[in-house]
Amino acid sequence: MSDRVVSTMQDHQLTITELLRHGSTVYAGSVVTTFEGDTTRSVTYAELGERAHRLAGALAGLGVGDGDRVGTFLWNTQEHLEAYLAVPSMGAVLHTLNLRLFAEQLEYVINHAEDKVVIVDATVLPLLVKVASQLGSVEHYVLIGDGDTSGLGEVPVHRYEELLAAAAPTYDWPELDERTAAAMCYTSGTTGNPKGVVYSHRSIYMHSTSVVSGNTFALSEADSVLPVVPMFHANAWGLPYAGWMAGCDFVMPGRFLQAEPLARMISELRPTFAGGVPTIFNDLLAYVDAHETDLSSLRLVVCGGSAVPRALMQRFEENHGLRIVQGWGMTETSPLAAVAHMPKGAPPEEKWAWRPRTGRVAMGVRLRIVGDDGQELPWDGEAVGEIQVKGSWVTASYHLDPDPAKFQDGWLRTGDVASVLPNGFVQITDRSKDVIKSGGEWISSVDLENQLMGHPAVYEAAVVAVPDPRWDERPLACVVLRPEATATPDELREFLGGKVARWQLPEHWTFIEAVPKTSVGKFDKKVLRKQYADGQLAVTTLASTVG
Repeated sequence: MSDRVVSTMQDHQLTITELLRHGSTVYAGSVVTTFEGDTTRSVTYAELGERAHRLAGALAGLGVGDGDRVGTFLWNTQEHLEAYLAVPSMGAVLHTLNLRLFAEQLEYVINHAEDKVVIVDATVLPLLVKVASQLGSVEHYVLIGDGDTSGLGEVPVHRYEELLAAAAPTYDWPELDERTAAAMCYTSGTTGNPKGVVYSHRSIYMHSTSVVSGNTFALSEADSVLPVVPMFHANAWGLPYAGWMAGCDFVMPGRFLQAEPLARMISELRPTFAGGVPTIFNDLLAYVDAHETDLSSLRLVVCGGSAVPRALMQRFEENHGLRIVQGWGMTETSPLAAVAHMPKGAPPEEKWAWRPRTGRVAMGVRLRIVGDDGQELPWDGEAVGEIQVKGSWVTASYHLDPDPAKFQDGWLRTGDVASVLPNGFVQITDRSKDVIKSGGEWISSVDLENQLMGHPAVYEAAVVAVPDPRWDERPLACVVLRPEATATPDELREFLGGKVARWQLPEHWTFIEAVPKTSVGKFDKKVLRKQYADGQLAVTTLASTVG
């Protein structure tokens, strides 16, 4: 007979339904405001909660049942948050569709996920029309706003507000197992078809508890969250669910993601917390440098999706009093995996040695680095290997595609190359496909880019490997200058001198109008490599510093 003590705790399921119930009652007065350019509109949590009930009833009336996929082709709006809460709570699966996918990829992900209903904003209806005739699973469209729906073919189109008005104000939520699929998002990979990651109720709930925690973003009812990162991108980094869990107000930017309207939103609607990719905040910095803008309400901005240049963080903090912290993760990690808060006891003068690092691994995520031989490497700040992660909000496979090459002994292979300090601080040096191997030594394109973007004339910089007959590969620096600014390759290389090893200094330089971006705002280096190979870039080659 075993003497093991049995837990007396209730086996309560961790579901989005619980988040919905909690927020709409305990934080009934919190407000969700959607920015619409010249106007705004607002609802309370209680009102939004009732609309979520109505949406679930309306979708059930269209035949959406347990496990059916509901696609959302929407901006960051009140209605998108309603779908975030209603669709998983009714036992269906939310599928956020990337508004910036090429038509072929959009067609692929809708068919691959087998979306039964697609909720679409009228402003992006023309993008959906391009692929509508190729969609085999869609049985209904639900339109928000007014638009010409004739291009959608014979599939019935319903008006969002009419459906909600006709639905009952309450819906009998089913009792769901926390491991039930709740939402899915497809990766934004730059090669091959996107891959589907399916989140469970449990994984989203656990991820939300980490996002609100003090060591992460410390979200509370006192906060007002501005999710600039799109809600189709890894669930807007979990901010909609975490913010709802904490009772935060929301400022939803809609389609107004340019610098000028964002500056107005911040000045007038006074969010305390925001999240977005570096390209967005680079644009915002250029705007607020030239236009007086009140950023004082923001206590913290989380920036991620690609490496955040030290110069960007430093200029915002020193010139505008705005603190930006870097976060790291990916669609496969829900996405939070690490955040770069300074460690306890670090002297203030070391701030800019810590802040540009990739981040400190979050509780709930296990992380290791692995060498080319498959062996785990030490956390000593020197050894460099591929980051591998596991945890309760890390995917173990892809939808209808196990892809065993992406996993090793139950660990997700991220493709990021990094070193790790003993205190869990990660420093990514590159993506495995982007690292430059020159004369048998590795050059970090990320480090060169961050250093270059510290030059006052440089707006953006991307560095890629190009073939070299002697050294195998050498770096090509692709530079975007700020308006009215000038700089020469010699000046920029001299600026890099002393910041990186002499043999790493690029001899190949090109000035471009913009760095190509992926659908989620990351640098798309494969485009630059192809442009170089096709002779489309005007390259200046300086005398080599190698040898």
